[in-house]
Parts: sequence; structure tokens; C-alpha cells
Amino acid sequence: MNTLPPESHPQPQSLTDLFVSFTLLALQGFGGVLAIVQRELVEKKRWMTREEFIEEWAVAQIMPGPNVVNLSLMIGGRYFGLKGALAALAGMLTVPLVIVLLLALTYAQFSAHPGVAGALRGMGAVAAGLIAATGLRLFGALKSNVLGQRLCIAFGMLCFAAIALLRWPLAYVLLGLGSVACVLAFRKLKP
Repeated sequence: MNTLPPESHPQPQSLTDLFVSFTLLALQGFGGVLAIVQRELVEKKRWMTREEFIEEWAVAQIMPGPNVVNLSLMIGGRYFGLKGALAALAGMLTVPLVIVLLLALTYAQFSAHPGVAGALRGMGAVAAGLIAATGLRLFGALKSNVLGQRLCIAFGMLCFAAIALLRWPLAYVLLGLGSVACVLAFRKLKP
């Protein structure tokens, strides 16, 4: 999966660095962290290339649980084994959990206020925009994908149609389209 060995680009210096980095990541992304994670890990820290990020994000999406938590486990494990995976996981969950619990208590007090409902709708729109912008930014990496850019776009459109328009369950779409994409990629990679 890694196109470069971990030593060939920057990496976390310690378990504390990993914990703090993922805590800061988690604190930046309420509701949608794809854009933030990509910017921090690929562009700022350079712990991964764009291609590595896309590959590992794809794996994180098909694993059970939140995508970014899965990604943090994979990155922590890559650099420091089980201890790194646990440090990254703790960074992703500890401080945000405390904040969410405090927000839940606050929301219980003010949930009937119309301004609160409006603020939440606005945050949803911002999160959707961040995800769309990240998708556009990562679009160029599809050129080096084994399936090619056109086929990747076709799979993306089929996935969108199946889920958004036909309302098919995500699990069936992933199983169906994912299986076809895996077989095609395997055939193209086969010597």
C-alpha cells in the first residue's frame, strides 16, 4: 500500500507528537474532517503522499467505524506499531469526547431556541462544502490510479446514482461496485 517507505518522508517524532497531532486534527473537524485531515497529513506534515492518502482513506472507509479514526489507527500503526495506533486513537478521541459531552449538556439546555437549529443547519452546509472542495483537490491524483481517470469518474458517478438517486444501501453499492473495481484493478496489475 505504501508507495514509499516511511523513512523517505517526514514522520511523527514520538508517540506524544502523534497524540498531539491527532488531537489537534480532531479539534479542527466537527462534522467532517476529510478536508482537514488531507491538508494536515499530506500538505503540512507530509507524513503521506496524496496517492498514499487516497489509498489509505479508501481502506478506512470500508472498515467499520469512523473513517478518520480508522485512518489514525493505520498511521499510528505504520510508524510505532500497536503503541502508535493506540496513541493516535487516544488523540482522536480523548479531548473531543470531553468537548462533545459538554456540548450535549449545553444543547439540552438550549435546544428549543430557533437560533441553535439555524446554526446547526449552517454547519451542515459548511461541512458539505469542505468535502466537495477536498474531492476536487484530490481529483488530480486519479490520473495515476491503475484504473485511469475516466473509469474512476464512471465508478464515482455510478456510486452517486446508486446511493443518492436510487437510494440503494451503501453496503450493497460498496460490495457491488467495489468488487467490480477490484477485479478490474487486479486484471490491469496482473503481469
